[in-house]
Amino acid sequence: MAVGPRLILASASPRRLELLNQIGISPDMVEPADIAETPKRRELPRAHARRLAEEKARLVAAKHESNRPCPYVLAADTVVACGRRILPKAEDEITARGCLELLSGRSHMVFTGVALVDSESRLRSRLASTRVVVKRLSAQDVDDYLACDEWRGKAGAYAIQGRAAAFIKSINGSYSNVVGLPLYDVAQLLRGSGFPVWGGA
Repeated sequence: MAVGPRLILASASPRRLELLNQIGISPDMVEPADIAETPKRRELPRAHARRLAEEKARLVAAKHESNRPCPYVLAADTVVACGRRILPKAEDEITARGCLELLSGRSHMVFTGVALVDSESRLRSRLASTRVVVKRLSAQDVDDYLACDEWRGKAGAYAIQGRAAAFIKSINGSYSNVVGLPLYDVAQLLRGSGFPVWGGA
C-alpha cells in the first residue's frame, strides 16, 4: 500500500493543531521551531508575520533534508497589530493590561503568515489579515479578564475563542486567522503543493 506524504507542523500551539484537525488534517509530527521572534528595525507587522513563518518552516525542513521523500513542513506566525505597532505575547499582567487598554474601543489587525516547504524543498507562503473591532472595555472588564488567565501567552493578550469573544464587536476576515491559523489559506497552500486535502480541488 502506498504511503501518503508526511506532514510536520512546526508549531507548539495546540490551537493550530486543533484547527488543522477541524479540516481533516492530522500532522504526523509536531516539531516547534526555536527562533528569535524579535521584530527587525522598522519591520512592519505584515512582513514580520510572513518572515517568521518562512524562517520556522525552513529551519524545521532543514532538519529533515535527508529523509526521502522529504516531509511537508507547515509553519505559521500570528501578529496582533495596532497600526504599525506589533503587540507582544503577554506573559505578565502588566503587559496584558497594557495590551487590553490599547485595544479597548478601537479596531486592530491580526496577521498570520503561513509557510509550507513541500516534498521537493520548495517554499511557498501566504499572508492572511483580519480586522477586529473591540468594544470599549471598562476597568472591571479588564480586571475580570486578567483574573481568568486566558490571556497568558497570547498575542495582544486575548483569545477570541475564549471569554474575550464577549468583547469583540465585529471581525472582517477569517475567524480562524484570529485564533491562529487561516484554514482557507492553509488548505490552498497544501493543495497547490500536491498534499491531499479534504474539500476537493
